[in-house]
Amino acid sequence: MRIGMILDKTFPPDPRVENEATSLIEKGHEVFLFCLKYSNTLPDEVLKGIQVKRYKSNRLTYKLSALAYTIPLYTLIMSKKIHHFLITNKIEVIHIHDIQIAEAVFKANKSINLKVVLDLHENRPEIMKFYPHLKSFLGKILISLKRWKQKEEEFIKKATTLIVVTEESKNEIVNRVGKLSKEIVVVPNTVHRNYYNEAVIKQEILEKYKDNFVLLYIGDTGLRRGLQTAIESISVLKETIKNLKLVVVGSNTSDTILKEQVKELNIQNFVDFEGWKNENLLPSYILASSICISPLHRNLHHDTTYANKLSQYMSIGKPLLVSNAIAQVNLIKKATSGLIHREQDSEDFTMKVLQLYTDKKLRENLGSNGVQFITEEFSWEKTSKNLIDLYANLNL
Repeated sequence: MRIGMILDKTFPPDPRVENEATSLIEKGHEVFLFCLKYSNTLPDEVLKGIQVKRYKSNRLTYKLSALAYTIPLYTLIMSKKIHHFLITNKIEVIHIHDIQIAEAVFKANKSINLKVVLDLHENRPEIMKFYPHLKSFLGKILISLKRWKQKEEEFIKKATTLIVVTEESKNEIVNRVGKLSKEIVVVPNTVHRNYYNEAVIKQEILEKYKDNFVLLYIGDTGLRRGLQTAIESISVLKETIKNLKLVVVGSNTSDTILKEQVKELNIQNFVDFEGWKNENLLPSYILASSICISPLHRNLHHDTTYANKLSQYMSIGKPLLVSNAIAQVNLIKKATSGLIHREQDSEDFTMKVLQLYTDKKLRENLGSNGVQFITEEFSWEKTSKNLIDLYANLNL
């Protein structure tokens, strides 16, 4: 089958797109990827079997994408490019990654009438509520979240099949939109076996933290991710755990707020902001840690999805401490791989850290359970089965 994946940004990187494409290629499908480029010098190419077709864009079009469902200009520009992509590459089925470009795809497909798989990486209308530019006066005027929600529901209904990342997301869509359960496939974000089996460990990272009891956070550090809860807890925990260190691998424009909080609490010696690091260094940071955290705030998006970091943490055998956002709670309970604290409750966070700190056997058991869960049922090699089956049973 000639599958046309549509992505409204540059490629690489995008782990989910790459994972899905390469798995489908391994099963004999041809995957063509429509993506964008902002330089004339970047050619089309074949990456890991993915036939990458790059279409020229510019900063103005990029900015217009935020207004995709306010004014139709972005849709008009992109639909012409997508129509060319579909016809030129003799695409047989379309696979859309997220909703920003979805209307352009449906417009391009109107005269061709191919089946459409809509892959929702996240609940975009819900997560947009937390985007800084949407909180500005101009953003509130120009970008209607209600309109984005209406469009999301329209595209969900139009799609032949829907892909989501969690069962919680599937259930929410069934209840809210009325999409049939059999038309929704769950494909979680998980790690490949080689992520943990072939990880190259950097001894300098292990050496750096060998004398510390490390709480590790990996990923985007936007305030909704809950790091303020962890930082507040550090100011209390340091009195009991003298070698404590909160290590943050990732960043966000709101980091100035987090760093100011650390300064105000006078805990600079207990917190390391490492910034973004190359993906291949993450297993080393995880191995150097004692507890891995995900203190997300609760909202509809966080309650129906979970970050790939949870799989990464578990695959290296570390105990987790996560907030009570529903999707990650259900995952951690299923794996029996960690403890749960109340969101935005630093006292509860502190109690759970101390419980793990004082019980090494508990930490070891939870870490071991996580490894077993990943190995037996939650690696990409296992969870991609639903994606493979979807395309195997998709009648053109």
